[in-house]
Formats: sequence, structure tokens, C-alpha cells
Amino acid sequence: MALEQKSRVVVAMSGGVDSSVAAALLVEQGHDVIGMMMRLWSEDCGDENGDNENSGANRCCTPGQMADARRVADRLGIPFYVIDTQDVFRRTIVQFFIGRYAAGDTPNPCLECNRHIRFEWLLNHALALDAEYLATGHYARVRRDADETAHLLRGLDPAKDQSYVLSVLTQDKLRRALFPIGDYEKPRVRAIAADLGLPVAQKHDSQDLCFLSDGDYRRFLKQHAPQAVQPGPIITRDGRTLGAHTGLPNYTIGQRKGLGIAAPEPLYVLATEPAANALIVGTRNELGRSTLSANRVNWISGEAPEKPFRAEVKIRYKAAPALAWVTPRDAERIDVEFDAPLRDVTPGQGAVVYVDDECLGGGIIARCGFTGV
Repeated sequence: MALEQKSRVVVAMSGGVDSSVAAALLVEQGHDVIGMMMRLWSEDCGDENGDNENSGANRCCTPGQMADARRVADRLGIPFYVIDTQDVFRRTIVQFFIGRYAAGDTPNPCLECNRHIRFEWLLNHALALDAEYLATGHYARVRRDADETAHLLRGLDPAKDQSYVLSVLTQDKLRRALFPIGDYEKPRVRAIAADLGLPVAQKHDSQDLCFLSDGDYRRFLKQHAPQAVQPGPIITRDGRTLGAHTGLPNYTIGQRKGLGIAAPEPLYVLATEPAANALIVGTRNELGRSTLSANRVNWISGEAPEKPFRAEVKIRYKAAPALAWVTPRDAERIDVEFDAPLRDVTPGQGAVVYVDDECLGGGIIARCGFTGV
């Protein structure tokens, strides 16, 4: 939804089609638009001579991406700045990613990036330029009430909706946020870019885990956190040892292939037990959970509901919403009971809560214990 008054807006530009069209729409609406790109930390993935063309390249802010963003800004006639975010990104996001995997969780660093980098670090830079809003190319929407209360809504395109990774935003941050493409479907966004002659109209979408130059998080962890990737036992829930695994980060909840053990019927990964460095497996009938607990819960309204309520809950970014009862335990904890068991409830991922089209917030799925370990 377009703002009624003309405002100064900083747009987080990545060199991709979504943020480029977000900037273009704001310019078209008459706002005072400034493009800003963050230079994030990147690992040195070159060979010993430094000849690898991807050496030191973060996939979301390569020289090529920066050049594309600058070309778009020139085309739109807006100023463009690159800010050095390497140190804070490494301390806040990369170390978080390594630390949570070392603790046995499967983290979603995009949640933390939106919480601490994009809508804190970058937002503060925008405010320092006297901007009233920070705009991004997320597929999400904001509804603003007369009293200035902000509500986060799913993006219009269900295949691209990104409200899940924005569930960490507080009222103060959401009031400052604009998502100009949230009312469009992806094909329309590309068509707008083409109509405006933007050089990124047909550019491929970026991928998650931007700080991995090759996209291989297992290789990254083995190199940067070898203590987190150590062999250990594969066991059943009652403690029987069936074989050995190659490192807990190499496996995901619900995985069947690649276990390397023989059994009368197929076995699946049920859970991990970091304290024992054990991978817990079982039959398909044992797979799945009907309940979860989540902590570090953020309620976008700023207040936790007082009573249990019906909602849809997403347990991963790409997961289908599942009907459930949500029970707040305190301001930062919830229990969730699903109508039907879900097979891939994974500690460290976000549990994000929706009522109709509105995202109420979410938390981080907590680890549950298993006997026999």
C-alpha cells in the first residue's frame, strides 16, 4: 500500500529484481529515495593462490551484485551507498550460525539477520540519514491502523510470501518498514522491471545462506567449526546402537537416505542428542510430533495473548501452515499442539504464528528430550 504522504525512504538494495522494483515503485510514488547496500562478511574460499573467482565472495554482495544495484540506482536517478557491515555481520550472524549448529540445533540465520542486521543496523543507518522508512524487497505487507499500530500480513503471492522471516520485527521496527512489492506476484514484479528497462529484470533469485560462497553449509561447518562435525553413534530411542554417523550437522529430521545402516524396515532421523553426539533413528511410525515448545518469542503487537487460541503455525520457511492450538506460557514462550503430527519439527527453526493473513509473531523451536540416550 502506498503512503499518503511523500517521505524519505532508504531502500535496502541487493542488485536483485525484487529490491530494484521496490525502489522503482517508491520513486514512481514520488518519495525521496536513497539506495543502500550492505557489504557483508564473506569467507575466503579461494585456492592457495587466491585464484578462485569466488574467493572472498559473499553471494548476495559480490562486485557484480553491487554493480547491478548501482546501475539500477543510476537508472532511477537516486543516490546509492554501500556500507561496510562485515564485522557486525560476522559477529552477529555467522557466529550465531556456527554456535547453534555446535549446540545441535538447525538455525535459520535469516531470522537473526532481519532481527539484528537489516532492521537494526541498517535501519539505524537509514534513520541517521533522516529517513522515515526502510524499504526492502520482501514479499510481505504492512497494514497500519489509525492509531499507528502496524500489522504484518502475508505477501499476496503465496509462493513467495516472506512474512515468516519478518516475524522477528517489533512494533517500532515494523512501523518503519515498507514492503512495496508485497501486493504483487513475482511474474508481475519481473514485468514491472522489464517495462522500466531495469537491467535485472530476468535475474535469478538469490538463495538463503548468502555468506556461503558455494552454498555448502556442511563444508563450511567442517572448515570453521570442526568440533561440531564429529562422528558418533546412531541409536534408537531405547538406546540400541545401530551404527555410526559422520557428524550431526550432516543430517536433518525426517531424513531416510544416507544413514548407512541395514534394518528390516526403513529408518528415519527422529532427533539429535548433542550431549551424547548421538543421532536418534526410528521407524516411520515413530516419526513426527504433535507438540512443540518455542522460546525467544516475539509478539509483533508487543503483547502476548492471554489465553490459548487457534492459529496456523509454520515450522519452516517453506513449510505449509498447520492448524494448531497455541498456548502462551509467558511473554517469550509458547506451547503448540497441532491437529495432526508433523514429521520435521526441528529445534532451532522458527515456529511462526498466523491468524488468517496476519503474522502475529513467532519463536525458536526448543529441543525436547528423548529417553535411552
